[in-house]
Amino acid sequence: MDEKIFLAQVTDKIEFCRQKERIEYTDFLDMYQISLIKNFLKKMNFENYILYGGFEDSERKILIIYPEKYNIDMIQKNYSKFIKIIRISLNEEEKGKYTHRNYLGGIVKLGMKREKVGDILVFDDGADILVKSETAETLKQELGTLTRFENSKLEIINIENLRKQQIKIEEVNIIVPSLRLDNFVSDLARTSRSKAVQIIDSERVFINGQSETKASKQIKLGDVITIRGKGRFVVKEFAGNTRSGRNIVKIEKYV
Repeated sequence: MDEKIFLAQVTDKIEFCRQKERIEYTDFLDMYQISLIKNFLKKMNFENYILYGGFEDSERKILIIYPEKYNIDMIQKNYSKFIKIIRISLNEEEKGKYTHRNYLGGIVKLGMKREKVGDILVFDDGADILVKSETAETLKQELGTLTRFENSKLEIINIENLRKQQIKIEEVNIIVPSLRLDNFVSDLARTSRSKAVQIIDSERVFINGQSETKASKQIKLGDVITIRGKGRFVVKEFAGNTRSGRNIVKIEKYV
């Protein structure tokens, strides 16, 4: 979607919220859209909003805009009005069989728009799929028609019962000629420098949650680099140099 159109839609929601004194909220937003909104609302000095995706580190979030008569506590107590969980519990024969791609592929096959669905947390015995509350019942019924889930149990669960996904972290060392972003993307995405620049130009790279399109951006200790479709990486340590002067960097990769 065009940035101007997208931000105009956000402005409309703010106006509706002010005029009608009611809560407005969006579909699920990806990291680039979240970055746009944060910068846009900061310039507007607008503070009556929450970005929420069901749990603290969610990648996809909805924007909740609330009128002056509300406060953050009131919104947080009613999160289930905005987001529900579709819990898929697999039978014994299918446990450990499906990946994130299998669940998302099923949703796409049904024709459900991606923005209606948030993060998908995958476990050996199934998945918790975050969806907009008004979409939950329809998606649950349609998922039950797919062959891959015909023997599974499907339930709609309140957001406070979301299961915590165990995050696996793999420590790796990379060697880069300099601390430019394109060098990191090239190594982390396992691609050429020219392809890395294309990935950055296509707004698929985020540093600490903010979209970054400058290939020469200097990476700092503690930076969180997210490459859409490739994963999230934390710069943990600059561990010296090779004999040829290249930088050795310790990275934590979320897998």
